[in-house]
Amino acid sequence: MKIVRTGTLPVFLCLLLLLSVLTGCGTSGGNSATTVIDQEPATRSAVSSELTYDHSLKLGYATRFAVDYFKEGGCLVTVADDRQYYLAEADDPVPKDLGEQVTIIHVPIKNGYLSGSGSMDYFLASNGLDRLKFSSQQESGWNLPEAAEAMRNGDLLFAGKYSAPDMELLKTGKCDLAIQNTMILHSPAVIEKLEGVGIPVFIDYASLETTPEGRMEWVKVYGLMTGREEAAEQAFRQQEKEFKTLKKQAVDRPEDEKPTVAFFNVNSNGTVSVRKGTDYIVSMIELAGGEYNLPDAGRENDVNRSTETISMEEFYKASLDTDYFVWNSSVEGERYTIEEFLKEAPILADCKAVKDGNVYSTTNDLYQHAMGQGTFVRDLHEMLIGGTDFTYLLKLK
Repeated sequence: MKIVRTGTLPVFLCLLLLLSVLTGCGTSGGNSATTVIDQEPATRSAVSSELTYDHSLKLGYATRFAVDYFKEGGCLVTVADDRQYYLAEADDPVPKDLGEQVTIIHVPIKNGYLSGSGSMDYFLASNGLDRLKFSSQQESGWNLPEAAEAMRNGDLLFAGKYSAPDMELLKTGKCDLAIQNTMILHSPAVIEKLEGVGIPVFIDYASLETTPEGRMEWVKVYGLMTGREEAAEQAFRQQEKEFKTLKKQAVDRPEDEKPTVAFFNVNSNGTVSVRKGTDYIVSMIELAGGEYNLPDAGRENDVNRSTETISMEEFYKASLDTDYFVWNSSVEGERYTIEEFLKEAPILADCKAVKDGNVYSTTNDLYQHAMGQGTFVRDLHEMLIGGTDFTYLLKLK
């Protein structure tokens, strides 16, 4: 049985680019091309003499993955650092001449290990939670009720954190795929250990997408892995409709009059972690009608990260006249009062955002809602117009 071929998406990217100001997103890993979809399908799919290229999945926004289908059945997923994965169902022949650079994944997966929490929402959106058996998160680490309940019921088991998975549990539990984010690139020995016991490793690059729409389009990859392509397609189309509505709500101001927004957190050593100027969060701020206050951020060489660290002095100088501060709670937790916020960075008391009382914190669950990008843009827009109805934002008192 061949993998279901997903139909062509309606492309609204041009409309969004005309009506909203969106940014690009850095470069991909290693020395590979900036975007996967810039590569010719014939080049990507030339992995076996036994396979005949048929067509590619039409993508509207994502640039960090591509899917190529073959006439013999199965498909090839290529991600940003030129890693490739051949997905084959039970009836699909697996070519004997696939190179070592191509990882074979038998789909649908049945006992997946999800390392990190950022990709769980893709499984939920595509009705694929039952395809997971192991998690790197404890029950207390989940802000997604469905995931927490699965752990309480024993349907989802804790199997160690991403950098130290419980190899014995994964082996005895017949784990058939370990899903990692780009943090695993700092622990290559873990990849070797997993692959050494026959567990293929898939690395998710969704966080490096140009736009929130591109990040959400990764749900289609998980639809392929779980055999729930149609559900994944429907989930994405619904979010795409949300963004069509969002563009109408963008604040219509001249460029030099748009309110500026800082998105950051203060590390325990006093440095400041900011988004790179080409990160998708910056696109969300601009789609909401604002302007990121550090457009030139992105000097660090690690292209597999969407953030960089700068000194408090550098951040202070760049943010003195910034209109809004948004604290990123995914690293150091939520903040509720300006007094609490200033304990870690008293120097910021002189900044305009603090003086005006325009300091906000994201909620702890934002990072785990990969398919909630539209809602967060709505929150940012609400913030910029002085509203109070938020889902993923808290205004500090």
